[in-house]
Amino acid sequence: MVPTQFQKSAALLIVDIQIDFCPGGALPVLEGDQIIPTLNMYLELFYSNECPTFATRDWHPAQTSHFKDYGGVWPKHCIQNTPGARLHPDLKLDTKTVFLSKGMDPQKDSSSAFQAMDRKGKYLLHYLSEMGIKKICVGGLATDYCVKASVLEALKDGFEIFLLVDAIKGFDLNPDDSQKAIEVMRAAGAKTVTFWDVKTLMEEN
Repeated sequence: MVPTQFQKSAALLIVDIQIDFCPGGALPVLEGDQIIPTLNMYLELFYSNECPTFATRDWHPAQTSHFKDYGGVWPKHCIQNTPGARLHPDLKLDTKTVFLSKGMDPQKDSSSAFQAMDRKGKYLLHYLSEMGIKKICVGGLATDYCVKASVLEALKDGFEIFLLVDAIKGFDLNPDDSQKAIEVMRAAGAKTVTFWDVKTLMEEN
């Protein structure tokens, strides 16, 4: 089968589906785990069409200016080598996915996936450039923070962004924060799509 134009230049980016960000975790997103079945559908779609997939995680040191105890705004979460920092076990990732970590610098928040790197220090942007990726489908946690930061940076770098609105959830510390974040991303150029939109794009020649 000849790959479609979409398949040739598209990647899936899943942001921070970690135990601490799901119900029962240290910094839970309300119903954050409920997007996992939909994300698994996206993973299966991208795997079956041999399109690249990436998954990020917060990977904070125990002491960081990101945390309230050290001058930040957030409770402790996703501390390196703790159970809460693990990717959620229901997320059906395999070895085809590139895993990237962020938030290791104790002086920086590093919310964007573009600040994430692999174990060898290779950043997301380097992977995308090498693979010829022009389009990124983005889902994960949380809509109003790390998803938004990742999308806005990707748009600034010239990528075409497809925001997976059926596979994101936000903190909503203030009412409508997630909806406002979606509006900001759309205004910056992101396209809002669902699974069936992406599946159709995968199949169109």
